[in-house]
Amino acid sequence: MLVIVSNLDLIQYINETNMSVEHLANVLSEKTRSSSWVVVFKALVTIHHLMEHGNERFIKHVSCRSSLFTLHNFLDKSVIEGYTMSTFIRRYSRYLNEKSLAYRMISSDITKTKRGTDGVMRTMNTEELLNTLPVIQTQFNALLSFNANPDELTNGKIHAAFMLLFKDSLRLFAAYNEGILNLLDKYFYMRKNQCRESLDIYIKFLGGTTKLTQFLKVAEQVGIDQSNIPCITQVSVSLLGV
Repeated sequence: MLVIVSNLDLIQYINETNMSVEHLANVLSEKTRSSSWVVVFKALVTIHHLMEHGNERFIKHVSCRSSLFTLHNFLDKSVIEGYTMSTFIRRYSRYLNEKSLAYRMISSDITKTKRGTDGVMRTMNTEELLNTLPVIQTQFNALLSFNANPDELTNGKIHAAFMLLFKDSLRLFAAYNEGILNLLDKYFYMRKNQCRESLDIYIKFLGGTTKLTQFLKVAEQVGIDQSNIPCITQVSVSLLGV
C-alpha cells in the first residue's frame, strides 16, 4: 500500500519515476470512500495538486474514470463540523469531476493551453468554439459553486482547496474570455442557429463574470495579494443587441 506523504513528494515521485498512475489513482480513490471528512478532503486536495502539477499522465488517467469523484451524497455525521465540511466536499468533488470530464471532452487541460492571439481559444473555428465553450462554462460554474466565505476559509482544509481553485479560476477565465472574444469576432458571419447558440453562451458568460467578481472579493479578503487579483470589467449584454 502506498503511503501518502506530502503533495510535493508525490508530484516528484510520479514525475521522476515509472510509478503506476493507475495505482496512485486507486489509492486516492480508496481514500475518497472514507467516512471521515478529513481523510476525504485531504485526498481531494492531493488529487487537485496532482492534476495541476503532476505528470499529465495523471489527469489523463483520472479523466477516464467515472467513479473517482462521485461524492454528491457524502455526509460525515460523526462530528459536529462534519455537516459543514461535507457540503464543501460535495462542491469540491463536483468541480474536480467537471475538470476531469472537460479534459476528456477537450483532450487537454484548458487551464494550461496556449493563450494569446495565436492561442488555442483564439484560433478555434466556429464549430469548435460552440462545442468547447459550454464545456468550459460548466467547469467554471462548478468552480464558483464552491462558494466559501472568508470566515469558513479559516479552516486549513477549505483554505487549501480554495487556493487551488483560485489559481484555476484565473487560468480558466482567461481561456473562457479568449474564447468569447473569438466568438464575438465570428458572430456576424454565423448561421442563424449558430447565432442563437452564441448569444446563449455570451449571456451565460456575463453571469459567470459577475460570480467571478464575488469570488475574487473573497480571495482579497482572505489575504491574497491584490497584485495577483485581476480587475474584471463587466461588459453590457447590449453588446449583442439584447
